Amino acid sequence: MFINASHLLQRNPRLNYQGITITDVDRDGCFEILVAGWGHPNRVLKWDGEQLVDLDCEAIADPVGQTLGMIAGDVNGDGWEELYCLNRDRHADRLLSWDGQHWRNLFDRTTVRAMGGRSAVCVDRRGEGYYGFFTANSTGSIHFYELRGDRLEDVAAEIGLTRVAGIRGMVALPLVSQGMDIFAVNENGANCLFRHSPDGTYEEIAVEAGLQDVHEQSRGVAVLDADGDGQFDIVYGNWEGSHRLFLQGTRGHFRNVAPREMARPARVRTVIAADFDNDGIEEIFFNSLGEPNRLFGLRDGAWRQLDIGEAWEPDGLGTGAAVGDFDGDGQLELLLSHGESAGQRLSLYRPQTSDRAWLRVAPLTRYGAPARGSICRLTVAGQHQVRAIDAGSGYLCQMEPVAHFGLGHHRHIDRLQVFWPDGATVTLISPTINQLVRVPYPGSNKPPAGFP
Repeated sequence: MFINASHLLQRNPRLNYQGITITDVDRDGCFEILVAGWGHPNRVLKWDGEQLVDLDCEAIADPVGQTLGMIAGDVNGDGWEELYCLNRDRHADRLLSWDGQHWRNLFDRTTVRAMGGRSAVCVDRRGEGYYGFFTANSTGSIHFYELRGDRLEDVAAEIGLTRVAGIRGMVALPLVSQGMDIFAVNENGANCLFRHSPDGTYEEIAVEAGLQDVHEQSRGVAVLDADGDGQFDIVYGNWEGSHRLFLQGTRGHFRNVAPREMARPARVRTVIAADFDNDGIEEIFFNSLGEPNRLFGLRDGAWRQLDIGEAWEPDGLGTGAAVGDFDGDGQLELLLSHGESAGQRLSLYRPQTSDRAWLRVAPLTRYGAPARGSICRLTVAGQHQVRAIDAGSGYLCQMEPVAHFGLGHHRHIDRLQVFWPDGATVTLISPTINQLVRVPYPGSNKPPAGFP
């Protein structure tokens, strides 16, 4: 499946790396890659037309902190994404916002101090285009930071997020309600499923949904429609335990159907669901620490392990992974980070070249920022594909805010539907293939941030 393209990294020293996030850092309308450092500065990588080069950004680099991951979301409705930086133990988390000249830490404007983050996801809980950050730290406490006026406040208890849990991987999307639900996999305890209520509060229902999985030590998590029924299912890795593929049935109840080879215990750190070969069906990628990576695909109605090609990495110390179409060719690239126990180089992989068609969709908020948590549904030859715009997934990672659809050998699309967390919808009839479509929020006169 994958071919090594790491030579396209202009600079690739052996270092300890953690999570990877994709967002627009330099306000040019294109996405950059942020790689969390561990004992060294974070990196910002940009495609310059020929290779991935480093951008100089001192505030994001943060040579003092020990960054585990960075999560992006538009907190203040200015059309640009802020950046929540999870720092290890004694180093306080930061929430960076661009004021037009400098990156400012919004925690400096409040008495709230966030310490020792372990996971984060951005959530538009009211469906208004303003995101908060749901985080968990090393003590097991959870927090939800959002702006009130010009000050950050922790509103977790106020909105029903009161569990003490060792949360690791998280996703946020309309999973079992019409708003942004939050599913969190845990270490040393049951998983959490926080169901969204129309008033922006939450109720924990993991037991009711069949997702508690009490005795495992979870890490990476992703969502996909694994059985083609139009509903989102959940796949996640348990550290040295059996991995899970939960299919969603009626009334938001889930059942584990992971086949033996997928479930086989391993040190899975990051999990990604993406259509790498543009055949219209997402694959599942397991990135491991100290063990070979694995790739699974749906073949003849069953999930089977696939030939992963050069991304096997039997000696890789995988700590993070993210996908994006960095070079604009309509196929997803895969960037892997390594570290924790020893420094290793970043790895960049491309799928084998294909002539299969594709469509990429970037929904926007009413303010022109990426509409993370929105849903895109594509109909081709009467068959449906569904994607969620990533608000945080994998583990300490965040994918590009784009729905990537492979079309196989089809050259005509019936329709594209986009659903925002507040219930707003847009339908496009027969969009042209092999393009990136930016879809503004209905009725919004604001152009996409970074574009005329």
